[in-house]
Amino acid sequence: MGKLALAAKITHVPSMYLSELDGPRRGTRRDAIDGHIEIGRRCRALGVDTIVVFDTHWLVNANYHINCAPHFKGLYTSNELPHFIANMPFEFPGNPALGQLLAKVCNEHGVETLAHHATTLDPEYGTLVPMRYMNADQHFKVVSVSALCTVHYLNDSARLGWAMRRAIEEHYDGTVAFFASGSLSHRFAQNGLAPEYAFKIWSPFLENLDRRVIEMWQAGEWKDFCEMLPEYASKGHGEGFMHDTAMLLGALGWSAYDGAAEIVTPYFGASGTGQLNAVFPVTPQDGHAIPAAQASRADGYTSVATRL
Repeated sequence: MGKLALAAKITHVPSMYLSELDGPRRGTRRDAIDGHIEIGRRCRALGVDTIVVFDTHWLVNANYHINCAPHFKGLYTSNELPHFIANMPFEFPGNPALGQLLAKVCNEHGVETLAHHATTLDPEYGTLVPMRYMNADQHFKVVSVSALCTVHYLNDSARLGWAMRRAIEEHYDGTVAFFASGSLSHRFAQNGLAPEYAFKIWSPFLENLDRRVIEMWQAGEWKDFCEMLPEYASKGHGEGFMHDTAMLLGALGWSAYDGAAEIVTPYFGASGTGQLNAVFPVTPQDGHAIPAAQASRADGYTSVATRL
């Protein structure tokens, strides 16, 4: 059947777009852009037809959601940083069939997920920025997954990632890449200090924490990392509460993962946050370490299908 061919943790800092424009930031994010281009090149070489992005800028307050419209096109301005990303054009095809399949299998695994194929909802910049550099020619279809999950369990996000891999390997006729689009530490510089921290991490604590995490990824210390992920997400100001990272690691086998991260774009600071591009080899897994579903086992739980 299908194949999960590539998995990556990627940056989406809006200063990448700003660095294309005339002004003092021009060219300053060339390394991050080159990292995206390289990951896109690898996806092409592996025959990837669809990229699934776990987007930490898509905020949701209930359930997990998949944006799988047939086509995306428009102009995007960031509501968070409109002076960084303004009127950025985007266009690429979607994959409604895959999005609906992913939701179906996630639900079968006890993780309540809704797919939206007939929608006017545009992707957020956690999807749009990477696709600008990896998919300018619209070579790949794109599916976006909500990963700024405000009231969700990391265990459920890990299980969602695993369910999506099973959907691809058991039911999909094609080749897919998964991207966790989000930073490491995500403590923005205090208001008024953003220019000073344009290329720095907010604090020595957060920088050292991030660097230790990267060492763990490169050394394959996945059991320890998965155990510390909830605390890292809170004390390390993890972007999207690190749900994108949980989804990615779930797809890779969670604490049983036996690969090692390859750093494509070395760790760098951006407005106080910690960023990188890293690729994780996809290895055979049997899913024995994947956490059980959590929200759907709670007292009082009812399926959204019974409420809408």
